[in-house]
Amino acid sequence: MYYVLQLQRRVQIEPRLFNRNIEQTIIQKLINDVEGKFAGGNGFVVAVINLVHGVPSGQLDDGTGFAIFPVTYNAIVYRPFKNEVVDAIVSRVTQHGFFAEAGPLTIFVSHHLIPEDMAYQSMPEGFVSTDQGETITRDTKVRLKIIGLKIEVTDISATGSMRDDYLGVNE
Repeated sequence: MYYVLQLQRRVQIEPRLFNRNIEQTIIQKLINDVEGKFAGGNGFVVAVINLVHGVPSGQLDDGTGFAIFPVTYNAIVYRPFKNEVVDAIVSRVTQHGFFAEAGPLTIFVSHHLIPEDMAYQSMPEGFVSTDQGETITRDTKVRLKIIGLKIEVTDISATGSMRDDYLGVNE
């Protein structure tokens, strides 16, 4: 799910970047540092919207000479949840299941959680339905239900299922 959250970060600016447009420099550095990155339990930062209180006064770091600005900002964040239904694109298929990408999230769907009428075939590599003629190969669009999440320090991964109503190949 997508949220708008208020987050904080200490932005470090090198002395060579001190100029009249220091505010723009701080905003650009913040965007480069956080957009597209994992923000712990908050999920993935999709976009920085704005600074909440403008640019605060910074403090100089005696060791490096960098200025450190404690910035509070609003951002659009993607945070997946258990039992959430997502659309994804298959990135890799193996005999044990397949991996799909839903934005920055990688989801593994085991062959046990793929509909029973689908069987693995090695050439071309994928899962083929015996009843409806559907196939799951690389770049296939699928609708999945997230059944488990693994949150690590720098990433989130998930396990998914296609064994519910309205899940499966999404054309």
